[in-house]
Amino acid sequence: MKIITGKTANWDELAKDCVGFANVRGGIINIGIEDSADVPDANQRIPEDLPARIQKRISELTVNVGVVPEIEKSANGGEYIRLKVLHSSSTIASTTDGKYYYRSSDTTVPLLPDELSRLFTDKPSFVWETRQVKSVPKSDIDTQKLEDFVSSIKKSERVSSFIKAKTTEELLEHYLMSDGDYLTNLGVLWVGKRTVRAKLSYSPVIQFLKYDENGTRINRILWDDYSRNPAELLEAVWTQIPDWKEGVEVSDGLFRKFVPNYEEDVIREILTNALVHRPYTTRGDIFINLYPDRLEICNPGLLPIGVTPQNILHKSVRRNEKLAQIFYDLMLMEREGSGYDKVYEILLSNGKQIPETIMEEDSVKIVIRKRIAKPEIISFLNRVNDEYHLNQKETICLGLIIQQNSLSAVEFSRLLELPDEQKIRSWLGRLQELKIVLSRGQTKGTNYFINPKILQATKFKGSTNLKRIESHRLKELIYQDLLIYPNSAISATQERIGKEIPRIRIFRCLEQMVKDNQVTRKGERKWSRYFITQNSNKKSDQEL
Repeated sequence: MKIITGKTANWDELAKDCVGFANVRGGIINIGIEDSADVPDANQRIPEDLPARIQKRISELTVNVGVVPEIEKSANGGEYIRLKVLHSSSTIASTTDGKYYYRSSDTTVPLLPDELSRLFTDKPSFVWETRQVKSVPKSDIDTQKLEDFVSSIKKSERVSSFIKAKTTEELLEHYLMSDGDYLTNLGVLWVGKRTVRAKLSYSPVIQFLKYDENGTRINRILWDDYSRNPAELLEAVWTQIPDWKEGVEVSDGLFRKFVPNYEEDVIREILTNALVHRPYTTRGDIFINLYPDRLEICNPGLLPIGVTPQNILHKSVRRNEKLAQIFYDLMLMEREGSGYDKVYEILLSNGKQIPETIMEEDSVKIVIRKRIAKPEIISFLNRVNDEYHLNQKETICLGLIIQQNSLSAVEFSRLLELPDEQKIRSWLGRLQELKIVLSRGQTKGTNYFINPKILQATKFKGSTNLKRIESHRLKELIYQDLLIYPNSAISATQERIGKEIPRIRIFRCLEQMVKDNQVTRKGERKWSRYFITQNSNKKSDQEL
């Protein structure tokens, strides 16, 4: 209550939060419940005129923001304000002093200029799917597609019996495929006839292009006749491209395992994301480009506001909410926010690199590498999983560590966009408790590596490098290097003693050696140069 009453009232802060919610999907703000509590104070009572005052004040401080404040009573008898912020579906919300915000996770953050232009572009796409198409009456439904849709819904394990009991007409209304006597854009896209789907401004078209080692196109398959709805497009892409059946066999103990170049679940998940999250108000085809060493799936339009290539593993914003619901109910995609986790798990389990997300000027590109980084990783992960039954996050972490030999906390944060050590520990799960993964160091200097006993027990035959070298041995390497190459930068030392050793470890060792008067530093930051201190208290092997 302090935010809107008394000397500590901060209406500007509340207005900022309302703008942030309005620019995303709307939301609920509970006023009168402390952050550390789930319910208000049992004796708290809300003045009857407070909701009206809130509505008036927010309207004075914001533009294009609609709020509905109501007094609610908790189970303990205490009262609080439930402030519903409406979604500003077709306009951009702002404060009256011209500031723009959006809601990212649990934080209200300002919209940067380039993000503001993206939000202007995105706004029409958020309401596109439920907009009525008055030129397309329900009589233009493709009866076969409608029958297939209804049949699939009634067979789905994700749909409640209450929804399954609905009539065909009621199902169309439930999934917002129809509005009165007409189909919506979503209805046309999913159950409309080919002729009316072709009239949609930006109905999806998919192109498959294959290139040889010289960059010459050697195959092209095009799905551009608008005869398929999104689910049928997804199926056509998987069944009509022969290259998906190619792969290699790798040894797994006494057996051999076939590892496809591109796994079915990975292709389906990424292509589903392209179909579900693309802005249907933007022109452009979906391109599947197959090169000898990689696959690229390019989707028109940029990522939704709040989603970046760095946080795509954790952050999910539904641009086409109703279309996403249909895909989920028909079991064509994972639950919200878990699809990319699955892609990471599959690729790492097969010894491959994690996907690369690139946001270009007007499109998003996902790159998947074909090469198996280390075939022995597959057998290792299978054996560990068979014994310890790892969950998805644990498998992802273990796959990343075994590929890199070891990972620092900084590298973990970069690869998985984890903000702090606590988040890293939550992803590692039981790996440290079971002593599968060990660690050395503290905070950002923490280094995670596979327990050597586990490697021995699973007969892992990976290569050895200096990434896990102990600190006292690393200092000796650095000392010997500086004896031969005095006045060296950290980058030069790293190049000579081991590229795989994290630069931060070399830097910390050098700083400790400076404190111990073994090494002298000249210059600052990137201009720092190191050399052995004259009369150093450490003697080289040659001197001994």
